[in-house]
Amino acid sequence: MEIAHSVNGVPIRLTEERWAHIIENKPYMRAYCEKMLAAVENPTWVLRGHTGAMIVVLSLPKRQYLNVVYREVSRHDGFIITSFVSRTINRSNTIWPKERR
Repeated sequence: MEIAHSVNGVPIRLTEERWAHIIENKPYMRAYCEKMLAAVENPTWVLRGHTGAMIVVLSLPKRQYLNVVYREVSRHDGFIITSFVSRTINRSNTIWPKERR
């Protein structure tokens, strides 16, 4: 099990079961495990997901975006639901912009 901390400081778990589910349905995601955890800790954007979930987005080369869907269950626990790469994102659902430096 891997753990990364969200922008809210909540530990977000990537369990073996969820990882197996992700790569079974999206084999290309095998190359993105470390980037998924990095996205949780240092996203480009955080978007509002469905039914209380959050989606962290990390910009990738070639105008692609790594999306990691997770839920914060409490201030001390959360878990990754799924992850995928997309060509577009709905920035109207942005709830946390990355600080511009």
